[in-house]
Amino acid sequence: MDAFAAIHAALAEPDPPAKCERVAALALPPGDFPVPAMAEDGIGVPGRPQRPVLIHPRDVPHRGLGSVAGRAALLHAVAHIEFNAINLALDACWRFRGMPAGYYRDWLSVAQDEARHFTMLSGRLAQLGTAYGDLPAHNGLWEAAEKTADDPLLRMALVPRVLEARGLDVTPGMIQRLTEAGDAGTVAILRVILDEEVRHVAIGTRWFEHLCAQRGLEPKPTFARLLAEHRVRVAPPLNREARRLAGFGDAEMDALLAAPR
Repeated sequence: MDAFAAIHAALAEPDPPAKCERVAALALPPGDFPVPAMAEDGIGVPGRPQRPVLIHPRDVPHRGLGSVAGRAALLHAVAHIEFNAINLALDACWRFRGMPAGYYRDWLSVAQDEARHFTMLSGRLAQLGTAYGDLPAHNGLWEAAEKTADDPLLRMALVPRVLEARGLDVTPGMIQRLTEAGDAGTVAILRVILDEEVRHVAIGTRWFEHLCAQRGLEPKPTFARLLAEHRVRVAPPLNREARRLAGFGDAEMDALLAAPR
């Protein structure tokens, strides 16, 4: 099986542990390599298990972190994000052709990080007496993939630089609340995820800027325009230190917060 066929097989795999195993085994050829054209029928919905049941985001129940059940619910939500992030990174590899070899290496490395994150979270869920799929979840992340399916520039803007960057903003608060709840096991995993997600957002910034340069566009006004066109608003607080490491400038972050709501 060639590398892109193996990426597609991992993307299509519905069983989470099997998907993670497939992703861990993926490798691209050394140096530059030919990128095959994508089949006419594209991808469709990626492989995912029958559970969790997918519901509207507003219907996902919120629980306090003072109980094991509440902490398991939070952990399940993060695991669902990471599972979708595996598919998003694989989709970025499979869907968008004609990019430099480094693009595919970057996004394959992201998929492998996300698979490892999901495996860690699944193990922690088991320790709390829960399994991925036991609780409902929403489909917002994959809906973002569908919305950006026709343009890698839009994908780099709205997925890593909005959705994943939001994880940089909110994870420190989760870490603080779980520390106060005495859940050191979950905190340790979230610290790993937070550190590694900085690189993922930086990869999105790198290829967003690459595509802007290719099209003769200025990155910062282009990013602001895309957010306005798609009615995306970024709410405080921002994790400024992590966002700086991921390629956001202070003026850009100030503009995000000053945008009309």
